Amino acid sequence: MSRVFLLMTAGLCASLALGACGPAAGGDDAAFGARVRAYLLAHPEVIEEATERLQAKQDAEDAAALKKAQAALPRYRAALERDPRDFVANPNGKITVTEFYDYRCPHCADAAPQVLALIKENPDIRFVFKEMPIFGATSEHAAYAAIAVKKAGGDYLGLYQGLMATHPLDVATVNKLAVANGAKAADLSPSAPATAQLAATDKLFKDLHLDGTPAFIVGNEIIPGADMEALAAAIDKARGAPTMG
Repeated sequence: MSRVFLLMTAGLCASLALGACGPAAGGDDAAFGARVRAYLLAHPEVIEEATERLQAKQDAEDAAALKKAQAALPRYRAALERDPRDFVANPNGKITVTEFYDYRCPHCADAAPQVLALIKENPDIRFVFKEMPIFGATSEHAAYAAIAVKKAGGDYLGLYQGLMATHPLDVATVNKLAVANGAKAADLSPSAPATAQLAATDKLFKDLHLDGTPAFIVGNEIIPGADMEALAAAIDKARGAPTMG
């Protein structure tokens, strides 16, 4: 169910139906509800109009937030691209792509095979992984496990692939995959350095006014969501190649 539809259903009666069938002071709530329902059934175009207006409002707010985020990028370039705590694939690549992601985010999981293919097929792309757990304690544990794999010099991409491909993800599976990909069991629990790393990433995410995962950044462009076509276009632009469309 879309965010716009939820907003529409929450506010529709207040903004539209109340004017047509509002109760008198002390009126019966059940009767009022029946009048609202009857009004909406008789005038379904009201729902469509409200949805369109709310969608337009949400689109405008999203565009403004994206513009604000992109304007902030130059100030955070080093934190985005050169934090030595982050795992980087193809570290000698000339074009940097940064991704904020959560292992339990379904859109991140959908994008993961294409991310891995992008890294494998394009050695000129320097890919920065930003652990950004937003889906609760299991996501946080998975992020700590990934940090432990990096610390041990293990197979970070192997862990990324395994975690993204596992649904549902639980702590026991995270631990098993982390150890299989080189982590030391003793390092899977939160440590002060790992906690500081995740806190810094969380602050950067908020400073950039990002509101969901995945979020990709190429140069001065932010690609919200798993829009891999837009990511490819941004990479082509960074290479100086003409884009399609």
